[in-house]
Amino acid sequence: MVQYESSGLDAAFAALADPTRRGVMLHLVQADASITDLASRFGMTLTGMKKHVGVLEAAGFVATEKIGRVRKCRLGPRRMEDEAAWIERYRQAWDARFGALDNVLESMMRRENDDGQSS
Repeated sequence: MVQYESSGLDAAFAALADPTRRGVMLHLVQADASITDLASRFGMTLTGMKKHVGVLEAAGFVATEKIGRVRKCRLGPRRMEDEAAWIERYRQAWDARFGALDNVLESMMRRENDDGQSS
């Protein structure tokens, strides 16, 4: 069984739970950006955006670098393999449950049809 470091998963899912942070990541997939650019794009204060970027950086999703007076953001080193594996494990469990439910429903429908034809 695969073991996951819960603190890493907790930080990752907490970082991804916020729509602004997901938006920041989506923007950084397309191009690097300064915190000032991101704050402007999302209609936030610099302080607010710095907090969001800090959460993403702590989770490893964003890396920042200070160039002169500007702090540039880019996608970080974390590739989400652990998160994807965790989600996949539960997706498979739910698929199995829904498959079993489909079988029960099909059986019930067959019996209902058989009972209707017998009358």
